[in-house]
Amino acid sequence: MGELLAPWHLLVISLVFAFPAIVLGVIPFWFICRKAGFSPALSLLNLIPFCIGTLVLVYFLAFAPWKTSSGPLPLKS
Repeated sequence: MGELLAPWHLLVISLVFAFPAIVLGVIPFWFICRKAGFSPALSLLNLIPFCIGTLVLVYFLAFAPWKTSSGPLPLKS
């Protein structure tokens, strides 16, 4: 009958759980990058494992000058 955790079982299980995670991680950043005036392909950084790609993308979006912004917000005193 075979082992329960045969290599192809693990492949199928990882694809079943990885696909929704990829969709939930990449699609929102795709729209954010496009609206900010950057290449939407930057959202593919989310595919780098262990959240390293997501951290790089978030820091890039936080500190890069957005083409759609009119400058820094004024401080209210």
